[in-house]
Amino acid sequence: MATKNIEPKLRLISEYTLLERDDIFEIPQYQRAYSWTTLHCAKLWQDIETFIDSDAEDPYFFGTVIIDCSTPNHLSLIDGQQRTTTFLLLLKALQLCLKDLLDNFNFSPDTAALFMGLNRSYDTICRILYKADDDKQVDMKANWDNARGITILENNSINELYKDDFRLIIEAENFKEAERSVHKFPRKQKDNKYTNFFRNFKYFFDCLSKYKESNLNNFAKIFLSKCQIIEIKSWQIEQAITMFNSLNSTGMPLSDADIISAQLYSRAGDDGKDAFIAEWQKINAAANQLAQKKIVDIDGVLQQFMYINRAAKAHYKQNEVTTPGLRKYYLTEHPELLTEPLPLCASFKKILDIWEAIKDFPVIKLLLKFNENFKLFLVSYLFRYDVSMLTKETVTPFAECLLRLFAIIEVGDAGYSASKFKTFLFNENFNLVKPSYSLAEIIENFNRHINNTWKPKDVEDDLREYQKNILVYLNEYLYAKEQHRYYDIDERTNVEHIMPASGHNIEIIRIDAGIEDPEEFAVLVNQLGNKILLEEIINKTIGNDWFKTKKGSTLSSKSGYVGSSFGFALDLAKYPKDRWEKDDIEKATEEAVKRISKFIFDA
Repeated sequence: MATKNIEPKLRLISEYTLLERDDIFEIPQYQRAYSWTTLHCAKLWQDIETFIDSDAEDPYFFGTVIIDCSTPNHLSLIDGQQRTTTFLLLLKALQLCLKDLLDNFNFSPDTAALFMGLNRSYDTICRILYKADDDKQVDMKANWDNARGITILENNSINELYKDDFRLIIEAENFKEAERSVHKFPRKQKDNKYTNFFRNFKYFFDCLSKYKESNLNNFAKIFLSKCQIIEIKSWQIEQAITMFNSLNSTGMPLSDADIISAQLYSRAGDDGKDAFIAEWQKINAAANQLAQKKIVDIDGVLQQFMYINRAAKAHYKQNEVTTPGLRKYYLTEHPELLTEPLPLCASFKKILDIWEAIKDFPVIKLLLKFNENFKLFLVSYLFRYDVSMLTKETVTPFAECLLRLFAIIEVGDAGYSASKFKTFLFNENFNLVKPSYSLAEIIENFNRHINNTWKPKDVEDDLREYQKNILVYLNEYLYAKEQHRYYDIDERTNVEHIMPASGHNIEIIRIDAGIEDPEEFAVLVNQLGNKILLEEIINKTIGNDWFKTKKGSTLSSKSGYVGSSFGFALDLAKYPKDRWEKDDIEKATEEAVKRISKFIFDA
């Protein structure tokens, strides 16, 4: 008999998800994590509701799913894992809503048909989610523990950090149990503290819970009997990676890391796959933690290594700034990188370890406020060090070189792509990756380039007109260095307008400051000299009060500038005047301009 290669089939979602007793869906190790958000679910929900409202006779089509069937009883999802997972979460939400309705159903001759319809849908879903025949459903009703332990989807993805959440949701007896059991991210609020698994399940549960009995019955009936996919089964495992790379027409776009990790996995060899999986999971977990803090994600790590390797191996020439995309670089231009997955993973892990080591340094927190391209060159330089050697003392001198250059980008009209920034940094990157090239030489190169390219007067003129907030952080940092004071910032650090920029008494404040023109006032209050850093709790307390009130009276009250840890606020608390006026702002602005200019040109 001829070997089967491809078998396409049009199937209802309720047929596609109804597996044989020994079969399971499997998400392969090389697949991406579950990435659908509530926005995708809202679109899916809208599509279903629109189809229901249309009262159409023809079924609704939800795209193509590609399955590798080369391993008996394992339906390996090559394309369609996002939709399949989402369908199952929707079915679970529907099962809970139907169960609650049936448990409290007010049965009568008039509602008998409705009761039968709801029961029929509930029965179908139980057969899908729990492979439950009539006898098992009786057992489940007597004791919900009989529903646990049935696997319908096995997630082997090396990129999935929270795979247990899917199982915990499916096995939950009710919504509260699911919510109690799943992973919660620390310091996140509302639905942001949940994974995509629970957020999407909750979205469907909330939508379905709003339905009346008849609407829920109609939704269940149509979703189970009129919504279809094309299921394509393949019995050739060799096709898996190729199909994964090329077939994703109706799903989410694959990230560079998805594609590259799949290639690394395929080249790890049978003996090396387990070791690669272990390393990639560590990398993914570390990148996920840093991404939550908006420091670097996994694609950023791959990009930073590309910049290091291109400079170290001279993959480009002086004054050449064209950069290939990640896929082109790793898969086409330099596929030899993928032939040794574990050494490459070690380089990725070192980049993550560098960020973990430096992320809390004040100068790094400050740099993270600026154009993010600084990361490429900071890591190129720091990669020469053993991670254990990365201290504030070793990191700050070069970080301040980048800070000087990116401060000019921030204040001027030219962006990072201008040749005086990008070309210089690309050329300097050849030196950054050389351990033999000293820090003193690098600093001298930055000094020479900055002083030969810009004039202090031009930068100072731009600083006087600067109206944004990023350089407020730099001004505070430099003032703290001058005064040998404490400086640190976090997500609760606010930019405070000393003379309020808004508020119910703003007209009185403007007139009191001697400024008649509202436009002149708007420019004045947003100058560098009228802005300082302040702790959020203090900023909220003082609001748009008068300057005298903002200064605060006692340290113990913590209700004004006197309770701050920032240098400018502490000095303003002792300001000899109780009014903050136009000349005070202009004087403070000029001091900030000279301070930042000195840092940029005289460092």
